[in-house]
Amino acid sequence: MNLLFKYGKPEVANRIFCWILSNNVAPCATTYNTMINGLLKAGYPSNALRFFRSTQRCFGFTGGIVTYNILINGLCKLGRLREVRRVLKELDESGITPNVITYTTVMKCCFRRGKFQQGLEMFSDMKAKGFTFDAYAYCTVISPLIKMGMAKEANECMEQMLRIGIRLDLVSYNTKINLYCKQGNLKGAFRLIDEIEKSGTKSDIYTHATLVDALCKNGDIDKAQLHLKYMEMMGFKSNLVACNSLIHGLCQAGQVRNAMEVFKKMEMKDSFTYTSMVHGLCNAREFLTAYKLIRTCLREGITILASVRRAVISGLRVSRYQRQAQNLKSEIRTANVY
Repeated sequence: MNLLFKYGKPEVANRIFCWILSNNVAPCATTYNTMINGLLKAGYPSNALRFFRSTQRCFGFTGGIVTYNILINGLCKLGRLREVRRVLKELDESGITPNVITYTTVMKCCFRRGKFQQGLEMFSDMKAKGFTFDAYAYCTVISPLIKMGMAKEANECMEQMLRIGIRLDLVSYNTKINLYCKQGNLKGAFRLIDEIEKSGTKSDIYTHATLVDALCKNGDIDKAQLHLKYMEMMGFKSNLVACNSLIHGLCQAGQVRNAMEVFKKMEMKDSFTYTSMVHGLCNAREFLTAYKLIRTCLREGITILASVRRAVISGLRVSRYQRQAQNLKSEIRTANVY
């Protein structure tokens, strides 16, 4: 059944479940949970809830915390917050005690959907009920606090985590590095790299991409380039995020030619890559090169911001490249992206 759901055949999995019932084989909790999880992952939340209700009504399956966590996790991933609230209320009324996974799942969903206040209230509720936190739960809260610009609260949360003796894992280190970078404490961030190595933990591509981005935003372009080379020496190749940050930083520093060199060497490029590069070329008044890049985007179906496209057309006209401006406008209209 699990494999059938995995390979996109929910109807066959359901037939197997019906066959089990028709042959008087008593399903166990794992069978029910497999059906609920499979229906949720297949994108059928209403069917999953109806299935759960019918098993409660017809077979007396109450479902423990594992079942409720499967429901909550699946509904959260599908953005069904209203149903999540109903399941949480039912869980509370059933007498089954939620665990850290329950709360962390809901918190993460709230933060991902921009419901920061609800997520923080869930965190406070966890603390009030005396739950023991792990590093994952803390990092789930610290990350959105950093994004919200609440550096003081994020720092307090990090200090609390360290005070109660939670050992930092790579996710925790990356969260702390991100916090230091947001605060402009780059020395502290780089000290953490040494700490990671000494602890026997290996840094990952996210660790170093965060540092490259912070260096660029701080105007330390040369150090950012050196760190990108260091990443390549460490075996982190084709780092899209770090290269995008460097291109953006180089363009802002007026080093468009250097940015173009980085651009040409990149194996992978996305919309942000092209947008940053085209915008930089416009600022440098290299409109013909920008024109060629936009035409490449149109051919490959890559989206560039409308304001940047308009800046290229306007720049071509001012520079007396009327034919190219008209051609580009026609191509954009044809591609239905203007």
